Amino acid sequence: MRNRSRVARAAFVAFLCSIAASLPAAGQDAKRTVSDSAGRKVEIASNLSRVLAAGPPASILLYTLAPDKMVGWVSAPRPAERPFLREDTRDLPEYGRLTGRGGTANIENVIKFKPDLILDVGSIRDTYVSLANNVQAQTGIPYILIDGRFETTPQVYRLLGEMLGERERAEQLARYADETLNGLKTRIASIPQSERPRVYYGRGIDGLETGLAGSINMEVLEHVGAINVAAAGGKGGLTKVSIEQVLAWNPDVILALDARFHKSVAADPLWRSVKAVQDKRIYLAPRLPYGWFDSPPGVNRLIGVRWLMSILYPKQFPENMRAVTRDFYKLFYMVDVSETQLDTLLASATLATQEK
Repeated sequence: MRNRSRVARAAFVAFLCSIAASLPAAGQDAKRTVSDSAGRKVEIASNLSRVLAAGPPASILLYTLAPDKMVGWVSAPRPAERPFLREDTRDLPEYGRLTGRGGTANIENVIKFKPDLILDVGSIRDTYVSLANNVQAQTGIPYILIDGRFETTPQVYRLLGEMLGERERAEQLARYADETLNGLKTRIASIPQSERPRVYYGRGIDGLETGLAGSINMEVLEHVGAINVAAAGGKGGLTKVSIEQVLAWNPDVILALDARFHKSVAADPLWRSVKAVQDKRIYLAPRLPYGWFDSPPGVNRLIGVRWLMSILYPKQFPENMRAVTRDFYKLFYMVDVSETQLDTLLASATLATQEK
């Protein structure tokens, strides 16, 4: 009987030991497996405190949702951008970008920052899946790839809020995104095709880089129901075009990314015959601290669609852009913008206004 009791006790102790062995040691985080937008199964810590963004869209998303979890910036804020960001984040170190054009971060530098997680937001094509897998294998750091399409913004906030333990904050931002995108669909549906402008988006100092149909850089234009004249060039991403091509398209509206192009285009004899120039419908997209239309194509574009609707369809969208801007910057960037800062953001919206 005693032998049988000893055997039972030994078996019970062995059982407890097996459970203890499966639990994390004191001070260690428990692990959980999550699925990212590419369908990759990634094991992450239950409590994440240090997150490294792989590129600019991820950096902005992370800042708006969980600034306290940022290990640094992909690109340190420039002097003009700093006032529009939380003071306690402005001096975080710069580590470069892992993904996209002009990648500057190296694996050794990434490891040095000791992140619990690497976050990438944008395309989930095979190229980016391969990059995610390779970086994760080389560093041992979990790498999450999130779909960066504009229409997925509400789901992205909720997904990342769950991963980072920021559900309440994520729901606030997701609700704003939901209301913005759903409100657009309803209101745009009432605008006849004949009233939807033909728009050319000019990037660079000469304005001769633009986005083809399906380009992530043109998503905002597509969401406001306007016609991208460069879509006639086929599907793709960013591309260089000739002034002759722009003249043939003859857009009703020109959107400029670069302030130098915006300032010079009206006086340039090569552009003089373009309808948009003749009608003085040339707009410079605000870009502090991040572009409203593009550059980068991230969650920063939520304010851009509101602004674009107000300038393309002023009758249907009589928006008070000062109030809209103030509310957006308070919620997403966590700063109170002054009247002077609002002037800076909105003053260069149209060349015609500048010339009055």
